[in-house]
Amino acid sequence: MVKIKSFDAAEYLDSPEMIAAYLTEAFESDDPSAITMAIGAVARSHGMSAIADKAGLSRENLYRALGGDAKPEFGTIIRVLHAMGINLVAQAQHGTKAA
Repeated sequence: MVKIKSFDAAEYLDSPEMIAAYLTEAFESDDPSAITMAIGAVARSHGMSAIADKAGLSRENLYRALGGDAKPEFGTIIRVLHAMGINLVAQAQHGTKAA
């Protein structure tokens, strides 16, 4: 019987460029659950305990917040991103006008 290992994006997020591309793709999905899970994968690639310490959260709360089912507060997301050395940057959408 063939055993198949489940895919974990965290295993492939090994450079700042790869992480930025992965998160950009998640943000472009406009799916809060996908975005949260992508941030979780990046946090796992950095080590959840280290990120939790830097963000001022317990490891358990970090896992819970980034598991995909939860709806973490925006402040939590910002603290986690900053703990991973990531900044959010606003960019105008191409071809659209502001309302």
